[in-house]
Amino acid sequence: MAVFTRSRRAPHSTTGDAPDPTPRTADPEGPPAAEAAARPPRPWAARVTHWRAWRTRYPRAARAVRRTTTVLAAALVLGALLLPNTPAGLEVNWFARIPSEAVIGTVVLLWLPHRPRLVAAALCGAGLGALTVLNLLDIGFNEYLGRGFNPVLDWGLLDDARSYLADSMGGAAAAWATAGAVALVPALLLLMAAAAVRLAGLLTAHRDRASRAALITATAWMTCVAFGLHAFGVPVASQRASSALREQARRVTDTLRDEAAFAEEARADRFGATPAGRLVPDLRGKDVVFAFIESYGRSAIEDPVMAPGVDRTLDAGTEALAEAGFHARSGWLTSATYGGSSWLGHSTFLSGLWVDSQQRYRTVTTSDHLTLTKAFAKTGAWDTVGVMPGVQKAWPEAEWYGLDKVYDASDLGYQGPKFSWSTMPDQYALEAFQRLEHGRKRDRPLMAEVILTSSHQPWAPIPRTVGWDELGDGSVFDDIEAAGEKPADVITDSAKSREEYGRSIQYSVTCLTQWLERYGTDDTVLVFLGDHQPIARVSGEGASRDVPVSIVAKDPKVLDAIDGWNWSDGLRPAHDAPVWRMSSFRDRFLTAYGSTPRPSGR
Repeated sequence: MAVFTRSRRAPHSTTGDAPDPTPRTADPEGPPAAEAAARPPRPWAARVTHWRAWRTRYPRAARAVRRTTTVLAAALVLGALLLPNTPAGLEVNWFARIPSEAVIGTVVLLWLPHRPRLVAAALCGAGLGALTVLNLLDIGFNEYLGRGFNPVLDWGLLDDARSYLADSMGGAAAAWATAGAVALVPALLLLMAAAAVRLAGLLTAHRDRASRAALITATAWMTCVAFGLHAFGVPVASQRASSALREQARRVTDTLRDEAAFAEEARADRFGATPAGRLVPDLRGKDVVFAFIESYGRSAIEDPVMAPGVDRTLDAGTEALAEAGFHARSGWLTSATYGGSSWLGHSTFLSGLWVDSQQRYRTVTTSDHLTLTKAFAKTGAWDTVGVMPGVQKAWPEAEWYGLDKVYDASDLGYQGPKFSWSTMPDQYALEAFQRLEHGRKRDRPLMAEVILTSSHQPWAPIPRTVGWDELGDGSVFDDIEAAGEKPADVITDSAKSREEYGRSIQYSVTCLTQWLERYGTDDTVLVFLGDHQPIARVSGEGASRDVPVSIVAKDPKVLDAIDGWNWSDGLRPAHDAPVWRMSSFRDRFLTAYGSTPRPSGR
């Protein structure tokens, strides 16, 4: 017995010490429980414990916080479900509706078990956050470009937006805006996911009441649909989120389908195989200039705020050119772009193809499709140049356009100040063109593409004309730029933007007509037009995409060739003058001046 008793007590001290009271863990390799208890609590656990203790001490405050959080979560989710994708829809009445997606989501979450419910709520919330980002991008694109955001093609334009903001508001503002946008996206995804999880927990905590509320809301929604009920001018029943998803999916599928179809269209060229000797024979010996005026749209001529000044400028230019022996005809073209992306308008006009997206632009500029400018180069009878003061980096498209030489912003010798986005005033760019190319003695006539930029938004500060002999290296514009309007003061004021836009068009048209009056010859032919309408905030909601186009020459044969076009006399097209798609101009122009069609590609 003694031996047995000692063997039972053997685990304790055999020297008479007190037994070790510390319990042992079941895992022989794990730490003792005392060591685990001595560990400091994890930060999140400590915060949860602190919150529970605070909630116990201050129940009313805790209840207020819970209710506020729930209300904010509901407002966030419902606001995202009802968020429109156009600036015009951002009104209170748009958010006073019943979203069907909320009813369906409630039913699904009530049906799911606990863990799948939390996962589904988080995923749906994050997806709703992503949809909100796309809707916000749509609002911005509709405001500035008159179209929605394309999730396949338009990410590259966000860098252009940042550059535009830097030119308009300054580098610091652009940097802060960029940082804010980058931070907003993940924050929105996380907040929306957390809000959805919060609401899912609330639904299960009050399952019976939530079920009854879902049934009542679903019945109300179907009743509103059946009777077409409206409140404050909008339908009470909403499927806004579902519609937005369908629209984004449609854009993606249409974009993918369009790529192959447009590539085939670009290969089929009515004048692609025309021999060099049969391209524009009726313009041989003429200096032909194609000039684009930035954002010169129909609104400049017909809007009641902008039209009086612009119309006076056009009429004065018509009279001054007539005294110098020039005459003009004008009409309307419908641009492939709106509010921006000028290169789409340029390529549409010169290629004869409807280039209304970045994908189409990439496709056509990597093809051998004949541009209007390349037609002159193909003949071998013209020197071809481009004057591009807005180009500040490599521009490989010059080869596709058929330009032997391109003068970008660094090639024109300008030493004056920038005017917001515009690197130099139009008057200086035209004088540089005269000095470098048009005024030179040459063996062959000249064909030039000139892009004028002074009327680019934000239309502040705007240059003013000076004596042509005073231009020098452009330093004469230092004081003019310093005394002009500040971009930030104009871009945030719609009324001011419209006024300054009109003034910028007056400036650009005046510079171009003065240049022609001063330097044009009997053999100069000028074709000038706008690339697109200004942004919707200036041109007006629902404005057309029409832009003015004019052909000016001294030789009456040049204008006689387009008698059948029924264009208006002078630089100002009549309201009822013909309207063509911009893509139709190339073939009409080539045909009018004697070119022989010979298709290629089919």
